[in-house]
Amino acid sequence: MELETLSSSCDEGECPTLYRTDRGTLAVQGERITDHGREIPEHETVVEIPVELIRKAVRDGLL
Repeated sequence: MELETLSSSCDEGECPTLYRTDRGTLAVQGERITDHGREIPEHETVVEIPVELIRKAVRDGLL
């Protein structure tokens, strides 16, 4: 899978980031959450990203 960076919460380094995939989907990079109390399938995970990351992507016309 190839990832194209759409928006990031910082200018450099490893930060929460929103990506577009070559499969026509979105992928997110964020802090893994383990204390959520939900039943999550083994092949999935829950990540936390800043709301501002989505707002920025919308403002920039990326979503």
